[in-house]
Amino acid sequence: MELFLAEHKKLWSRKNVRVSVFICFVYMVVFAGILQFQWFTFGSRNDFTSVFGNNFDGYDVIRERQGYSEKYGHLLTDDTLAEMVSDYQYANEYGTVSDTRKMDWSVISTWLETLYPEQKKPSLYKYASQLMLDYVDTEKLTDIYGRRQEAIETFMEASGITGEKRRYLLSLNDKVKIPFSYVWTEGWRTVLGDSLPEYGLMIAIVLMISLAPLFSGEWRDRTGEMILTMKHGWEKDAVAKFFVGFVFTLEIFLLIAIPSIIVQITYMGISGWDEPIQCIKMIAIAPMNMMQAEIYEYIHALSGALGFAGIMMLISASSKNELLSLVGGFAFLFGPLMISEYLPYTIQLLISLLPIAGSASDIFRMDTLNIFGKIVWMPYAELLTPIIIMVVCIPATVKRWIKMKNG
Repeated sequence: MELFLAEHKKLWSRKNVRVSVFICFVYMVVFAGILQFQWFTFGSRNDFTSVFGNNFDGYDVIRERQGYSEKYGHLLTDDTLAEMVSDYQYANEYGTVSDTRKMDWSVISTWLETLYPEQKKPSLYKYASQLMLDYVDTEKLTDIYGRRQEAIETFMEASGITGEKRRYLLSLNDKVKIPFSYVWTEGWRTVLGDSLPEYGLMIAIVLMISLAPLFSGEWRDRTGEMILTMKHGWEKDAVAKFFVGFVFTLEIFLLIAIPSIIVQITYMGISGWDEPIQCIKMIAIAPMNMMQAEIYEYIHALSGALGFAGIMMLISASSKNELLSLVGGFAFLFGPLMISEYLPYTIQLLISLLPIAGSASDIFRMDTLNIFGKIVWMPYAELLTPIIIMVVCIPATVKRWIKMKNG
């Protein structure tokens, strides 16, 4: 414990560690949290050319939109969908911009495009921003859940999803409860689709900067001979450093996650926690509600961060130069992200299993892997693989550190 506490104190004493943690906190909690809710995304608009033209009134806007959605009775049915569209079209024709903005217009537009593609009329687009919501015939908005099933099967056919994989995905979809509960959805779409998927990457950048010198920095500080004469020795020092790295990862995660959750609850409350994620993406097949999806995305970020921390410490233990460790971490973090889109689809899926390379928003997709003859949904695999990598890195890092000492 004495050695662990000493290493932990030494890590936090570095100025670059404190600065990087502070910047990450400001970006994720202040900019992607408070200011996003209060100003950038949900502030009422005066200037449509920039989010900086929004008013600083996001809290009141969110409460107004949540309250307005209550009129639809918390259930998404053919009748409520038709009523939503009719209300929007009336407000768009006779009301003001603020009247239409309090409706879930962006979310409803994606529903219509997914469920009723035959009603889309490109010839009516007078402006690039015109929505299908502006002109769709409300009397034809029927059988939304049958339409959703058709849309899922059409997507599977277009994507070449057949056989056992198709049956597996449809079995997941069968667990989705209908009719969907409904409240104002745009806030949850922002949290689950935009904000949370960035968490793992931002934490990984902090880890890259902070953990690069954890082992390799000892050579610059010339503490190798001192470690050799200590009662703990190099092996115990390596184990202590490794667990310091993991504790540091948990500290950073909690430092960002707890304030972010507080900010979210402050602005959105818990309204819509039991709403299914299908209200964000109609053809999603995961039987999850918003709260379950948020828990998954936080765990996904933590899992990826722990896996990356293990890789980062292995890189640091393999080098006697901090800069090389930093470059190695940078290459591992951003290399897969940069080259993945140019590789075959199967290789892309395998790359997404690496820490941070996968996306928490994969819960909205239908990607699967065949592992030892068993079909596995990608989000499950993306949670487990980084933890396996972390565990493998523990003995590998200790052995590498001892080998560097002997070398």
